[in-house]
Amino acid sequence: MKQKLAIVIIAILALWGSSTANAQFRYGPAAGITISDLKFRQDLFTVDNSVGYAAGVQAEFMFPGIGFGLGLGLMYNQLGATLNMGEKLIWSSQGYGKERSYLHYLEIPFHLRFKYTRLNGFEDKLAPLVYAGPTFGIQLGHSDIKALKYSGGDLGITVGIGAEIFKHWQITGSYTWGMTYAEKTRLLTDFSARSYHWDIRVAYYF
Repeated sequence: MKQKLAIVIIAILALWGSSTANAQFRYGPAAGITISDLKFRQDLFTVDNSVGYAAGVQAEFMFPGIGFGLGLGLMYNQLGATLNMGEKLIWSSQGYGKERSYLHYLEIPFHLRFKYTRLNGFEDKLAPLVYAGPTFGIQLGHSDIKALKYSGGDLGITVGIGAEIFKHWQITGSYTWGMTYAEKTRLLTDFSARSYHWDIRVAYYF
């Protein structure tokens, strides 16, 4: 997995470095809300979705004339879910019940973007866009639940859609599938969870 991640990062950076001379670079602040879930490999207790928030900086390199580009960024994102651990004796006997598992991430997206701008001037008011690609997450912190251990970081695949308004504002919605585990229980083997989440974000590009 680490070798695959390294290959993906090197390929993206090579494309970025060879094309930035002709690309239009913009950046700006972004914020939004996140609806996240943790899906365990075994169905031993129920898990409830959680609402968090995200904030940071997004950037894009768009190549003139073709509509394609790269989306990058540094975003804090609060993920996690509520774990109903009290449903099983193995954890209820230790005093665990409904536990809120917070996961605090620094997310680094590397997304291929396409923005449709051939609308006879209407794109200056509104231009639809889509994007997809890997999102790398570095765990900055987590809840102090002793029954769990954490990965320290994980990889997700993100697909999103949105629109650019008046050439500066972007409103987007996306879904991210966790590809690697985010946390696992200490007592049971092969009981790990991946993070899945919806994101709604608003960004302003200078």
